[in-house]
Amino acid sequence: MAIKRTKAEKKQAYDRKLCSLLDEYTKVLIALADNVGSKQLQDIRRGLRGDSVVLMGKNTLIRRCVKAYADKTGNHTFDPLMDLLVGNVGLIFTKGDLKEVREEVAKYKVGAPARVGLVAPVDVVVPPGNTGLDPSQTSFFQVLNIPTKINKGTVEIITPVELIKKGDKVGSSESALLAKLGIRPFSYGLQIINVYEDGSVFSPEVLDLTEDDLVEKFATGVSMVASLSLALSYPTLAAAPHMFINGYKNVLAVAVETDYSYPHADKIKEYLKDPSKFAVAAPAAAADSGAASAPKEEEKKAEEPAEESDDDMGFSLFD
Repeated sequence: MAIKRTKAEKKQAYDRKLCSLLDEYTKVLIALADNVGSKQLQDIRRGLRGDSVVLMGKNTLIRRCVKAYADKTGNHTFDPLMDLLVGNVGLIFTKGDLKEVREEVAKYKVGAPARVGLVAPVDVVVPPGNTGLDPSQTSFFQVLNIPTKINKGTVEIITPVELIKKGDKVGSSESALLAKLGIRPFSYGLQIINVYEDGSVFSPEVLDLTEDDLVEKFATGVSMVASLSLALSYPTLAAAPHMFINGYKNVLAVAVETDYSYPHADKIKEYLKDPSKFAVAAPAAAADSGAASAPKEEEKKAEEPAEESDDDMGFSLFD
């Protein structure tokens, strides 16, 4: 015969279990457990067994245990958890990959009927087609303004109808009709609403970010920093290359407009005085596709001006 423990003993056992989890784990998923049954919760625990532990309990009890743990050990990294304990939530302590654990939890959603008074988590649309109901059931459809017709002795819905909108409460007529049609429009399971890791709390949407997303966001941030730095004329590492180029352009512009010169400016001045010197000469062999290719020396002479005029206008910052 099992010994029945008192409430105080149960609370002490719960406190010891929670403290041991806080000692062992650094990552916690906070999950909303509305409309989740005990059988469903057992399946989730079984699926996560190995590197994760699901802990349910009263929010006040968990807060008290976390506070007592912090006072006892001096470890206050779990204090942010206390602000997240709102509503019917549970904690999933894990050592595995947070994204994989969330995906595993999402596998255990089960369909549920639209019970009277429930707030619809999604839009419910009744599809067109034969319902299999006899004509005496048309009153349900008339109350809900669903267009129907009688086809071969059964009621047929003519067009798709949005029966319940997301956020609305399910009425008795809608619930009865969906039950008759055998439609279970809702699905429930543990829903991850917050993620805790090493003292930081963030939204579960962060887990969906890929390396490409991070690179793109970083590049956007660098671009914004460079733009702001250039607008304020404040040097930063991101803006430095643009500032050097802009500065060199100014120096080159002054050299072109004055007698001051240097080797790179001389090339530009020569180009401005006589652009024909840098024009790409059309080789005679280009007119005749069957003619032999020009010697390497002639190819180099034809290619070098093209590179100077097209690519860098005959000067380089690094020559």
